[in-house]
Amino acid sequence: MQRKLRLRNREDFSRIYRNGKSFANSQFVVYWSKQHKAEPFRLGVSASKKIGNAVVRNRMRRLVKEIVRQQRERIVEQLDFIVIVRKPAVGLGMKELEKSMLHVLKRAGLLKQNR
Repeated sequence: MQRKLRLRNREDFSRIYRNGKSFANSQFVVYWSKQHKAEPFRLGVSASKKIGNAVVRNRMRRLVKEIVRQQRERIVEQLDFIVIVRKPAVGLGMKELEKSMLHVLKRAGLLKQNR
């Protein structure tokens, strides 16, 4: 995932949590907020200690970033969003994670409409 597409500042995370909208399924929670300086979008991934040790958390973050990277063309532009990984996501394979991630993004309205 390119550096310019990452959310890293605490202020950005706080702004999105405070003023953004959210949607969740059993594996992921997504918070999002429109941001005009985000080209095409910026992503933050959060995985708490509840889901496992550092190896598990980092693996989940890498998988989420890879899914978003592969689906980059389908995601709405000028958007900041945060994906929070929940414990049930840990036991899933890549295909199930991708399906779940696309489900939560679609339900949140963050995927472009197919034309």
